[in-house]
Amino acid sequence: MSGSGARSDEAGARVDWEDVLETLVRDRGPALLRYGYLLTGDAGDAQELVQDALVSVLARKARLREPAAVEGYVRQTMLSAYVDGYRRRRRWLGIRHLLAAPETADDHRHGVDERRDVVADLGGLAPRVRACVVLRYFEDLSVAEIADRLAISEGTVKRYLHDGVHGLERVLGPVGTIPDAESQLITTRSAR
Repeated sequence: MSGSGARSDEAGARVDWEDVLETLVRDRGPALLRYGYLLTGDAGDAQELVQDALVSVLARKARLREPAAVEGYVRQTMLSAYVDGYRRRRRWLGIRHLLAAPETADDHRHGVDERRDVVADLGGLAPRVRACVVLRYFEDLSVAEIADRLAISEGTVKRYLHDGVHGLERVLGPVGTIPDAESQLITTRSAR
């Protein structure tokens, strides 16, 4: 009798996971693809990264039933997979510009060209540096949250962010100072 109960629980869990997966892909699939694109710089690689992360998370048969919680695990898995395995793709990013013909910059295309430049230049950064830059400036995470996600110290995150911003500045030009929630504004009183 206990055997049939176990089978129905297993079938119910599978149905729950199918619902969670369907909801996650329908509602958050485009956001996951954009996140993957920011990490990899390539639409095909981003799609592959998302699929690999979904398979990895679902293969573990976690007991999570909320799509938002599963999305967090999928994003973390994507980040780990990128840092661990996608650094080998840098060779293509290094020669890709040799194959593309330069475009003329019309006024309405200027923003698109800048975006393309940023994505291409992100590809020139080391994988962990790139991950820190994406998490900080595109995911809007704090230094502490980035350190926690990547399992590194906050000092290392700050160093990677410094290196990443300066690496991008060498190619894109100076970046204006961006107010940081973790920095404090110090003002002095004027002498009377």
